[in-house]
Amino acid sequence: VYLYSPAILWQKETEHNLKTAFKTAVCLWMILLKCKFCRVLGVSCNVIKPKDVARLHPLVNIHDLVGALHLPGDSVVSPPDVNHALAVASAAHGVQIYEHTSVNHVVVKKGHVTAVETDRGSIECEYFVNCAGQWAYELGQSGEVKVSVPLHGCEHFYLLTKPLSEPVQNDSPVLIDMDGRIYTRAWHGGILSGGFEKNPKPIFTEGRNQLEIQNMQEDWDHFEPMLSALLRRMPGLESCEIQQLVNCPESFTPDMRCLMGETPGIYGYFVLAGMNSSGLSFAGGAGKYLAEWITYGYPSASVWPLDIKRFGNLQSSRTFLRHRVMEVMPLLYELKVPRWDFQTGRQLRTSPLYDRLDMQGARWMEKHGFERAKYFIPAGKDLLALDQSKTFYKPDWFDIVGAEVKCCKEAVCVIDMSSFTKFELTSAGDQALQLLQRLCANDLDVPVGHIVHTGMLNQRGGYENDCSVVRLSKNSFFIISPTDQQVHCWSWIKKHMPSDPQLHLEDVSWKYTALNLIGPRAMDVLSELSYVSMTPEHFPSLFCKEMSVGYANGIRVMSMTHTGEPGFMLYIPIEYALHVYNEVMSVGQKYGIRNAGYYALRSLRIEKFFAFWGQDLDSFTTPLECGREFRVKFDKDTDFLGRDALLRQRVEGVSRRFVMLVLEDHDTELDVWPWWGEPIYRNGELIGVTTSSAYSYTLQRHVCLGFLSPTNTDGSPATVTADFINRGDYEVDIAGQRFPAKAKLYPFSSLFAQQKRRKDDMELSNFQSK
Repeated sequence: VYLYSPAILWQKETEHNLKTAFKTAVCLWMILLKCKFCRVLGVSCNVIKPKDVARLHPLVNIHDLVGALHLPGDSVVSPPDVNHALAVASAAHGVQIYEHTSVNHVVVKKGHVTAVETDRGSIECEYFVNCAGQWAYELGQSGEVKVSVPLHGCEHFYLLTKPLSEPVQNDSPVLIDMDGRIYTRAWHGGILSGGFEKNPKPIFTEGRNQLEIQNMQEDWDHFEPMLSALLRRMPGLESCEIQQLVNCPESFTPDMRCLMGETPGIYGYFVLAGMNSSGLSFAGGAGKYLAEWITYGYPSASVWPLDIKRFGNLQSSRTFLRHRVMEVMPLLYELKVPRWDFQTGRQLRTSPLYDRLDMQGARWMEKHGFERAKYFIPAGKDLLALDQSKTFYKPDWFDIVGAEVKCCKEAVCVIDMSSFTKFELTSAGDQALQLLQRLCANDLDVPVGHIVHTGMLNQRGGYENDCSVVRLSKNSFFIISPTDQQVHCWSWIKKHMPSDPQLHLEDVSWKYTALNLIGPRAMDVLSELSYVSMTPEHFPSLFCKEMSVGYANGIRVMSMTHTGEPGFMLYIPIEYALHVYNEVMSVGQKYGIRNAGYYALRSLRIEKFFAFWGQDLDSFTTPLECGREFRVKFDKDTDFLGRDALLRQRVEGVSRRFVMLVLEDHDTELDVWPWWGEPIYRNGELIGVTTSSAYSYTLQRHVCLGFLSPTNTDGSPATVTADFINRGDYEVDIAGQRFPAKAKLYPFSSLFAQQKRRKDDMELSNFQSK
């Protein structure tokens, strides 16, 4: 049951206030986007007129409204009653509930949960779920083995009125006024109204003994802005009698999403906490998925955005959490535009090149606590205007990123990619190889120096990790994974590692700075710096060699770029990073070198149909569904995880397929851009959603990646074939407007060739006409 959002209100634009007018336009698109997203999920949702709002809730002042978003199927539920009903039903099935019992700590032996110590004695168990709400952090830190549960409490205020002269009906809709930052609902004939203020008050930073819940005080001065907003929206409440202003604690996480799943390093220790003031809204689904996780070892759907392993110990600083929740809580009612970044808790993890790149105009985003350059502002640009650019349309950085992409294709660019997760797996014998052969779908028994792109799959054939593995020596491997896979990938490998003192896994992410040299002149730059030929004949694709670059030895140079463009990755021991970067930039001047950021990388990889884990791939996506069967070696000697599932899928066919959609008739200048999550239609029927989108500067069109998941007439999954995809007419719905699109199952290389031929023919025709 979703408690909020039966009506989200937005205000009319004022004729002489461009800022308000812009906000209104953006809010309109937000309303349409939310409405479309609800419909994709099967939730009934409509945009209604102000007069309909007044009919649904007569207390609402509608004079400044142009409409609302209405979810007629929503309802209000009493949390204590739900809790009591579940407790009674559980007890009837043999569950024992101990009230007024304090948990002291969880007993862990050899990495497994064995018992819970309470003030009434010890309770043996195989599984423990930390559902302690805002005390979950402290409970995680109470044992000998510490568990990181990154959340922090804030005071949350809501107002209760006595019954009105004309009691508010229980079936009156809940209202959310985003600009007023308030929500209201019926409560015993009166109103319950709270909100999420811009200046929240964090609490319990030093622990629960600092301030007991029962001593939390009313704060009318703090609540005044929300009270004023309530009275503006419902003027009829001016004369009502207030019963109480409640001040209660709520816990919030660093990214506004709840925490669930098994913790890394302790088997059987699960967490379900950090609900960000939406506990009952999430309770049914979260409880279902966690029960499946405990019972079967995995939930029945991908919950990676909520998985506690998306965080590490670096997000457990109380100072970090206190500052971050002061930003998070107001954001619940803020307008969040695409490519939006948190402002607190920044510069936590940085490359050795951070200051140098910052001085050269880098604009930063954060990934797993690591600062990464988005793009570089050329000298003379209005830095402030670009930093404050917020839009769903063509962004101000469009031409800047376009110039970086052009340089990647025609000259050479440098991208600092030090945030990548990097592990080294070594052994005395062949234990490292045997482990990787078991974990990876591709064949890792390759000659020393070769690079293998592979997935680490689960028993269902889904991706637990998408990585590149380098064989450094006979018994030593270098594993490169996405940035936010650091905790998850480590946990997955350790979970399957045998207890062998001769087998060693080390996280070396901090030891190496990674520079990506992209472009046709990358080989010229490296040749000058190393006095070694870097041509494909001497340095083939997907090959790694330790080399000297400038004065620095031991640089791992790899012939790959993660974009499909020519170039090299340089993994540099951290103490040499600044020297190598300076040398590369100095020598590269004659070849037109420049810095580039991750926005350019994103454009390049999407137009080449490269899927990324966490954006396009997850633990329920198989290689056969995303066109990567060529990276699966069914005939290798080792029976790898997921092999049986993939063999069955190969016989039965896939029920979903990763495709590339090239938008037609989409005006980049005037139309709303696709960002991700847009509905995909085939022959007028909803068939999937996009997972990634970017503008292709090569094709001069938008490109979307996403999955098609057709169903049979009875609602069961249908088999997807190449013929099925090729015969369909496709549209992508962007904020309520559908744009035609061409669906592709293969990379753009042939499209590039066709476009180049058309361009050459056009130029030849123009030349001949002259």
